[in-house]
Amino acid sequence: MSSPFQPGMSRELTVDSTQEDSARRFYPNLPDVFATPCLGGLMERVSAELINEHLNPGEQSVGVSMNLKHTAATPLGMRIRVRTEVTAVEGRKLTFKLEAFDDVEKIGEATHERFIIVADKFNARVAEKAKKA
Repeated sequence: MSSPFQPGMSRELTVDSTQEDSARRFYPNLPDVFATPCLGGLMERVSAELINEHLNPGEQSVGVSMNLKHTAATPLGMRIRVRTEVTAVEGRKLTFKLEAFDDVEKIGEATHERFIIVADKFNARVAEKAKKA
């Protein structure tokens, strides 16, 4: 069975940053700029969106790793553009190269891995784990 995923597949996402994206949401003594966790979230989102277009019914994806470098501060209100590209496909594991830009410059880059799951099986395992708590 061949995979619908191939190295070189890509997708972009553009959003306007808001006050909700401030680093101060995570800790009050941080600058009032676009937060690193929000950048990571956008990177995960655009990669998941690319995968989602090609999943079979009942499949989802989960993130398993991200190596993120946030290299420049972005004032709130500025537009953020994130681009993801599949660099490797190993069975159900996909690896992505990501870059992010604001209206002025490149602000970050990452490598990210996602794993395609069967949602029912995954949710059953999570429910069993919850029972043990």
